[in-house]
Amino acid sequence: MKSVKAIIEAQQTATVAPSTSVLDAAIMMARRGIGAVPVVEGERLAGIFTERDVLTRVVAAGVDPAGTCVLDVMSTQLVVADVSEPYDVCLQRMQQARVRHLIVLDGGRLAGIVSLRDVMAVDLDEKDDAITLLNAYVHYVPAGTHAKT
Repeated sequence: MKSVKAIIEAQQTATVAPSTSVLDAAIMMARRGIGAVPVVEGERLAGIFTERDVLTRVVAAGVDPAGTCVLDVMSTQLVVADVSEPYDVCLQRMQQARVRHLIVLDGGRLAGIVSLRDVMAVDLDEKDDAITLLNAYVHYVPAGTHAKT
């Protein structure tokens, strides 16, 4: 079973500082096509800034994105995973917490971030592989025997 480390190892994790404006963070997220970004202060993980934060704490609240720091609107209740955890445990954790992004830690330090889409893609690949193997098993005809028609 694939670990979450295998999902994040090819990624370059974008981060923002707590003092980054919401506007700048949103522009960076839009350019990269990502829905969340870890907020890092030096070596310390301070929170996560997500599309949902923009919607609920900025747009719906009528807050000026150019004049507001990510620190003021980021999420600080983090749902995390360790790099060694299997993807299915992460998927279950995301579903239970009702989040679409999971911070991945390695020894307590930021290693990356996975989205629900990332984890679901791995889940689909794993299930496709299992179906292929099961079909091969069901349709296997040992050498020297004849398939009944």
